[in-house]
Amino acid sequence: MVDTHCHLDSCKPPDDELVERARAAGVTRLATVGMHDESIERALAAAHEFDDVVAIVGRHPHYTEGFDEADLEAIERAAADPRARAIGETGLDYFRDHAPRDDQRRAFEAQIDLAARTGLPLVIHTREAEEDTFALLGERAGELTVILHCFSAPARVDECVKRGYMCSFAGNVTYPKALELQAAARDLPEKLLLVETDSPYLAPQPVRGKPNEPANVVATAQFVAELRGVAYEQLDAAVERNAARVFGW
Repeated sequence: MVDTHCHLDSCKPPDDELVERARAAGVTRLATVGMHDESIERALAAAHEFDDVVAIVGRHPHYTEGFDEADLEAIERAAADPRARAIGETGLDYFRDHAPRDDQRRAFEAQIDLAARTGLPLVIHTREAEEDTFALLGERAGELTVILHCFSAPARVDECVKRGYMCSFAGNVTYPKALELQAAARDLPEKLLLVETDSPYLAPQPVRGKPNEPANVVATAQFVAELRGVAYEQLDAAVERNAARVFGW
């Protein structure tokens, strides 16, 4: 199994403990996300230290206030590192609104265009901003590989399938009340399916309320396999195959 989205630098245990526990659980690779300049440095450092870790580099919408050309250049330099395998997470967050929406949009557009220039996949964060997020992706990301991290748009799953977006399910798909999200995970075409932890957030139901970590992606994947009525081994192989195609490992 692979964890296609985690935040090693936001987890309390040191990276080596997290990676070792993930390996022991059967996790073969994980992608750690840099959300701003310092976080990007830490993500790339982890990716260089551990063969089974890669980095996703970008500017999270929470950190886009005053986003300018120098900020974009820093992301582009990071993206040139061979251990960087995607741009993001980028997008729009109208729930927290930690940055002005115009700044969020400017940073989002710039990172979409950067993904197009570099040929890297684009990892999306969207929260209570689906209309604008999907509109911008439709306008600017038509040829890109798009990953909807912590998939949260079950009402738009048909649109995602039509556009060919990868949908990555986190631990919240296991929550008893997440019925619409579970239906999306059940019905999504196999070729578009990914799983993640988003650790240290969104721990799956068996450890809900505790800090999440990459090893827990196995519990989420087991739940999704049951939803889809397939053996865990079949889902494991599909997710591994999809992740290899998207991230180029």
